[in-house]
Amino acid sequence: MSATDQRNDLPTAVVVFGATGDLAHRKLYPALASLAERGQLPLGITLLGNARRRLTDEEFAADVRAAITKADGDDRRADVLDRHGTTYRFVAGPVDDTDTFARLRQAIEGAGNGNVLFYLSTVPQVFGTIAERLGDCGLATEPPGTFRHFVVEKPFGHDLASSRALDEELHRCFQEHQIYRIDHYLAKETVQNILALRFANTIFEPLWNRRYVERVEITVAEELGVEHRGAFYEESGALRDIVQNHLLQVLSLIGMEAPASFGANSVRDEKVKLLRSIRPLEPSTLTETVVRAQYGPGVVSGVSVPGYREEQDVAADSKVETYVAMRLDIDNWRWAGVPFYARVGKRMPARVTEVVLRYKQVPFLPLPKTAVQSIEPNAMRLRIQPDEGITLSFAAKVPGQTFRVRTVPLDFRYSTFTEQAPEAYERVLRDALFGDPTLFIRADEVDQAWQLVQPLLDAFARDSIPLATYPAGTWGPPEADALMRDGQEWCEL
Repeated sequence: MSATDQRNDLPTAVVVFGATGDLAHRKLYPALASLAERGQLPLGITLLGNARRRLTDEEFAADVRAAITKADGDDRRADVLDRHGTTYRFVAGPVDDTDTFARLRQAIEGAGNGNVLFYLSTVPQVFGTIAERLGDCGLATEPPGTFRHFVVEKPFGHDLASSRALDEELHRCFQEHQIYRIDHYLAKETVQNILALRFANTIFEPLWNRRYVERVEITVAEELGVEHRGAFYEESGALRDIVQNHLLQVLSLIGMEAPASFGANSVRDEKVKLLRSIRPLEPSTLTETVVRAQYGPGVVSGVSVPGYREEQDVAADSKVETYVAMRLDIDNWRWAGVPFYARVGKRMPARVTEVVLRYKQVPFLPLPKTAVQSIEPNAMRLRIQPDEGITLSFAAKVPGQTFRVRTVPLDFRYSTFTEQAPEAYERVLRDALFGDPTLFIRADEVDQAWQLVQPLLDAFARDSIPLATYPAGTWGPPEADALMRDGQEWCEL
């Protein structure tokens, strides 16, 4: 039995800040219930909620049960945490009040003063305040044989300076091994399967380099607009919301070198090395390598939708980007000369996240033109959402008397597995409780990602990159096609 397993035999408290909020109800409480059903939750936990709203312990318990029922519409699951021996406690009060944390400490001591997971389901502006208050009342210090894990959701700052300031605030009270920064994209099955595909298969890894790969494309497309999050999106935009975190995390797994092991530090070391190998975006060439755009009115799935500037809580003259496309170069031995194209956008024709490796054309095709029927270079597609799987396209002879060749797909879908994949929040909660930080983001990863996008933030603020437009329901502006070298086009999705 590992030291981590032994520590989880101790009394465990899960403290949720923002316990009455949307994230806690939609994701955290249903995830805890699923972990309990799978037998992957420490027995007899204390679920400790905090929010400004005043609830009794019994009202909080009822609130959690209602959230679990609503998540899948099955009222038979409502008491799954109760059957697992869960105790419910609620400590009301603002997070900047020392009295709140004095009462929180009493509740944790009453729960056995064992392991504690602090989950911040709050606005990012109070991350530092909560960390400071926990430090002041002694709750950040780990008693011998126990853990104190501090879990925060993205965004980790809104630019490089604020990210570094937040990091400094957190490290005043918590050590790096205690801080778990969540990017739920890393908990998706296909994202993790990138590691298995690359490093557990002899046939793929030798072809995963500049000798064979012509280009790499990463697409993160959403069918939805900003919906009810207009005010939030006015402060973030696609660059902060998706590029700085989700997209760069996926890119690092696609491009990194083989780790010495699948241990947390080995994997994260290689991811950071890859991020550091990305050629910095020079202000003088940004108009040639980056496109920013905003969706206008259009039609999505047969329904007319408004443009971004017509959305609720969006300024009529807003220049916030809802679409970003860019060409990145990686200066290392594996990828030198291979362009990485990335695009993210809202109000696209479909919701899809996909990585495509386009392989080079064969150097010589010893076939007459009459024998070639719609043949294209080999390509590997890794579909991260919604229909998770992998497709490899290759040339094959068409059945018949004549010799004809065309491109055909070889498909794998996760739906073929009988095992049910855990939901992303189930995985991150379990890993945080059992001390596995592999799927969480280390401080140097966050810092390197912000260093990469900071020149874009500055250029967007100066309006030095033109703001293009695209109709809702399309794959973006024509300017994005101009990023491609030698007249190439984005792969069809």
